[in-house]
Amino acid sequence: METLVGWSAMKRVKTGKRRSAAKGKRGPMNVDDYLVGVPEAARSGFDKLRAAIRSAVPAEATETISYGIPAIKYNGILVWFAAFSNHCSLFPKAAVIEAFKNELKDFTTSKGTIQFPIDKPLPTGLIKKLVKARVAQSESKKRS
Repeated sequence: METLVGWSAMKRVKTGKRRSAAKGKRGPMNVDDYLVGVPEAARSGFDKLRAAIRSAVPAEATETISYGIPAIKYNGILVWFAAFSNHCSLFPKAAVIEAFKNELKDFTTSKGTIQFPIDKPLPTGLIKKLVKARVAQSESKKRS
């Protein structure tokens, strides 16, 4: 059995399907399944993050699970998002984070992740700008 390295610590089985490495359990199949495991303290922030993202993407965009966390798909994966015990994260790709680095200086960031603490108001306007920038980036690649 081949172990895959990634966010969800999944293993590939002979059928080619993935399952959670922990006791053979499957990961979430959709965002509603994912919500079951979201810590209660982060649920409100996650719901607001999800709503902000959904309001900024084209109507044809769909939610999916990718790497064990929610993602928005439109011409490929646009962004991923997740909830943790003390923050919610948005994964909009490195180029978007770099483009908005001055506006993100008050948040913990890495090359591809932005963390929004659950004990502070969620900057929904900024999140919408980030997601719209990612949509524009995706659409420009589609035209190329």
